[in-house]
Amino acid sequence: MRIADKMNYNQVNAGIQKNRAELSDLQNQASTQKRVNKPSDDPLAATRVLSARTNVSASNQYIKNINQAKTFLEYSDQSLGEMTEVLTRAKELAIAQATDAGANAASRAVTATEVSQLFDQTVQVGNRKLGDRFLFGGFKTTNPPFTSNGEYRGDTGEMRVAINKEADVPINVPGSRVFLGAGIRSGRSNSEAPTGAPDDARAGAPNDAPSGKIESSPETSPQPKNAAAVRAPAGDISTESPDAVATSQGNLSATWRNQGTNVFGVLSDLEVSLKTNSKEGVQDSLDRLDEALAQVVLARAEVGSRLSTLNSSMENLTKGVIDSKSLASSLEDVDTFELVSDLNKSESTLKASLASSGKLIQPSLLDFLR
Repeated sequence: MRIADKMNYNQVNAGIQKNRAELSDLQNQASTQKRVNKPSDDPLAATRVLSARTNVSASNQYIKNINQAKTFLEYSDQSLGEMTEVLTRAKELAIAQATDAGANAASRAVTATEVSQLFDQTVQVGNRKLGDRFLFGGFKTTNPPFTSNGEYRGDTGEMRVAINKEADVPINVPGSRVFLGAGIRSGRSNSEAPTGAPDDARAGAPNDAPSGKIESSPETSPQPKNAAAVRAPAGDISTESPDAVATSQGNLSATWRNQGTNVFGVLSDLEVSLKTNSKEGVQDSLDRLDEALAQVVLARAEVGSRLSTLNSSMENLTKGVIDSKSLASSLEDVDTFELVSDLNKSESTLKASLASSGKLIQPSLLDFLR
């Protein structure tokens, strides 16, 4: 077989181009520290790397959701803790005025002023907001959920945040459940309904009537003579459930027993009992204050369980991000020591190819005619 000069030239050129291409790829890997820079470098590895990056991106978004939800729930927990302190203080005042032998009409009137302030503080807690959103308004987060009299203007909606592909967690507790007891069954039946002055005063009994002895039914009881002395009805339970619909003054006490405890109603009745110097009414408020405290603690426990779920999900997502990044790194990152060795080897091969090719194509036709 005759070897022509053109064949030698083509062979030399192909070898040099191959060596330069290998050296260029290695230099690109050295500059990017990535073994896979395009899908054609390793199709299988590129697919798995893209999948890992997608998982990391989704997990980072879930982590952002969890951080926002934790902020909302932690602030709600702080507000419920303040609510617990308010009710505890109200119970201390009620015990002092119900059991202290030195308590009289004057001391109860002074205590009623502090209970009124506790009522206003409860309204402020119910209207607490984080940023531009109210905590306890359900889906209605742009307007205050409670009026100054404790009427609820929100709804029972629960805002839910996705924490992974399969689960989401509510980040708020509707005020109708925490403050009005909507959807919460009380341990007291209708047959155990108290007959003390607070409920009767709420039902509209005259201020000069004997405390604890009013026998008028809630539906037919007269209106108070001095409306300014008695706070307006508290806690209009505005929920979607028919059982949680607010009632009038007359059957508000029955609503508390059937639907949990109306915190505003308990504080308002305590204030009325203190103003009317009704020891029986103050004593009756103790049980309902316990129920209100248990109701708030239950809501706080629910918030705490959600925070625990969020913390657990955060740990899992963080571990998943680390694992996905480790997988992607093992597939696409270059081995520095191996890369340096390959670079030196490729550079030596290219120099050898250039040196040998110069000797191979140097002779021409004139050299053979000498």
